[in-house]
Amino acid sequence: MEEPTTPTPSQRPKVLLVDDEESILNSLRRLLRGQPYDVLLATSGAQALDLLAQQPVDLVMSDARMPGMDGATLLAQVRERHPGALRIMLTGYADPSAIIKAINDGQIHRYISKPWNDEELLLILRQALEHQHSERERQRLERLARAQNAQLKQLNTSLEKHVAARTAELQQTADMLDLAYEELKRSYVTGTEVFSLLANLRLPPAKQTNRQIIELMRGYSKVHGLDEASSRDLTMAAALYNIGKLSWPDSMMVTPSDLLHSAERERYRGYPKQSESLLMTLDPMKDAARLILHHQEHWDGSGFPDRLKGEAIPFGSRLLKLAVDFVELQRGLILERQMNNDEALLYLRQYSGRLYDPELVEAFIEVCMTLLNDVALIDPQVKVLNTRELAAGMILARNLNADNGMLLLNTGKVLSGPLIEKLIAFEAMEGGKYRVFVKEPEEPEAALEAQG
Repeated sequence: MEEPTTPTPSQRPKVLLVDDEESILNSLRRLLRGQPYDVLLATSGAQALDLLAQQPVDLVMSDARMPGMDGATLLAQVRERHPGALRIMLTGYADPSAIIKAINDGQIHRYISKPWNDEELLLILRQALEHQHSERERQRLERLARAQNAQLKQLNTSLEKHVAARTAELQQTADMLDLAYEELKRSYVTGTEVFSLLANLRLPPAKQTNRQIIELMRGYSKVHGLDEASSRDLTMAAALYNIGKLSWPDSMMVTPSDLLHSAERERYRGYPKQSESLLMTLDPMKDAARLILHHQEHWDGSGFPDRLKGEAIPFGSRLLKLAVDFVELQRGLILERQMNNDEALLYLRQYSGRLYDPELVEAFIEVCMTLLNDVALIDPQVKVLNTRELAAGMILARNLNADNGMLLLNTGKVLSGPLIEKLIAFEAMEGGKYRVFVKEPEEPEAALEAQG
């Protein structure tokens, strides 16, 4: 039998209570009256399975001892037929074998002893359903990300067909994009940047932040000689720090945080935890996820989610907080008034020792000033050239993005003659002018190989 559709987040959770004693069912129903749940009742295991076959149910709480089909057997059947439903056993007697059976066969979430404590039972139900909702939301966002990626692949395929039907020059452009896409698959860090571009589709260009924050993290890492692992974690954290906001409505996404009303503000305070929860399942993202979790903590302990204070806040989180606020202040995502660069830097210095690590503020501002004046000053070997000044063998020192935000080439790519020609063709098609950050090859042989 086909399982009923999983409830959508907008529906009230459905709780199925199973007990052969109607007086127990009535007591439970009175207890749950006024709670934000739809309550279903069944006096036997068979009746409970019939109800589950007819409609989706979020949680099943069954008595352990019932005639015909006991609670452990019922919950094992529920797990097999409707694995998405949480399972709780209510037992009024000490029977370790029944509890063990329920745990092993039914994989129950909890068991509760009779007589129960009303407040404790309500708390268990609420926590179980909140956990279930959070897990479903995580799965929904993962499905959304996969769907968006599939759409991107379809767009690439469509673009390739369109280019092939037009001119050989545009076909070269498609080949270059294919090459860039293949390189993205080899780099986990680059993959997070691509995902952040997809997430930014929820925002108008003037409100997008991730790309600038990524560049700030890379600039700081370069100037201060951070090790590769720390730089990688900071880059991934910058790319995905706001992934927890994807479930927000569009209006909330573009509203300055200082103007959110109380309910929205509470949801806003939960986004670092939501972002961390979504990423913790990916092992290479665990350290970056921890930085994201604490990037809204304040130096004086007034931040969230854990009110950490001072150096108890991870260094990377303190640095990410500075970069996020510096960019979001200029995007109008914190205050109603959008600041310019100088005003945003002044704001950081003004709140040094309250919101920000006072020593880190000055180091960060120094990096920002360097970046704003001339990014190439970070590394004297870096040159800023236009596409027609490029030469085979040069190494890309910074990600190259199209004007629409699409990642064309990633850092470390060795330029070849054909690749430069494709880049010039794509630039002409877009009608833009690219500033390309490059280094000369360390070995002369590299230029010869690129030309070949």
